[in-house]
Amino acid sequence: MPPVLIVCDQVNPPLPHALALKEAIASLEPEVDIALITPEDLDLDLDAVYCPLTLHIPPELPLPSPSIFLACQDLAEQQQWVETELDYETGPGNYWLPIVWTIKGPLYGEVIGWENEGYVQPIDLPDDQRQPLYHLAYDLLHHLNAPPAVYTLQFALNDRAIVFDRLFPFPTECAIASLKIQEPDLLVCHWLCLTHQPILDLTILPQ
Repeated sequence: MPPVLIVCDQVNPPLPHALALKEAIASLEPEVDIALITPEDLDLDLDAVYCPLTLHIPPELPLPSPSIFLACQDLAEQQQWVETELDYETGPGNYWLPIVWTIKGPLYGEVIGWENEGYVQPIDLPDDQRQPLYHLAYDLLHHLNAPPAVYTLQFALNDRAIVFDRLFPFPTECAIASLKIQEPDLLVCHWLCLTHQPILDLTILPQ
């Protein structure tokens, strides 16, 4: 298999989710050469497999679907579409919904929050908030013709209403909350999605 390059905003010291993705790929593909690299140090290698964990990527980066990154870079356009087409409020958020977008359809991870200086999963939401959140995620990813990957939808809660912040086309740093909590964790899920391998279910492990 060709080398895998994880493109991230910082490599020294490594960002925790970038290091976790490297370890996840190594556990599944022990023979593969995997490296972390910043966009500034990127020297395009057409034989490499790129796994961006940042929106700051050059347009010529060889990705299966670069349009999803361009769409997620344009925050104003993304929020306007959600407001006008889906009728959700928009604004800054401090919750995250992981969406494992497989070839056969979406699997929704448990919501992640921020408590006591760290990311926490699961954050329990009642069904009357979960369902609108899932509908928002599905309609937006379907609109963007999203390829298989783990996506991160950042949102807030305004009383009972879902407030959309933005969508990232990769697992953000909050994904580390799933380590030893969810099986498979979000970093493993991301690689399985990128390589079109099946994921049957997401399970929260007993603590």
